[in-house]
Amino acid sequence: MTDTHDPGHGNSPAAWVAVTIMLVAFAAGTVFFFLEQPALVWASAGLLVVGLIVGLVLAKLGYGVKGPKYAPKAHD
Repeated sequence: MTDTHDPGHGNSPAAWVAVTIMLVAFAAGTVFFFLEQPALVWASAGLLVVGLIVGLVLAKLGYGVKGPKYAPKAHD
């Protein structure tokens, strides 16, 4: 069964930026946790929230999957 409706799966500039920021925050938080640096762990948690907010703001500005500034690439 094939579904011809492709929701985009978050493949947009807003999603890429948000996920990249959150991935860096999670990786940094893990390293800081291992190094027992609680202030930097909490700073990484704050950066994780910033990534979410940046993604939402970019989506509202039109860079989300259904936004006017998003040009999907053709799949082969």
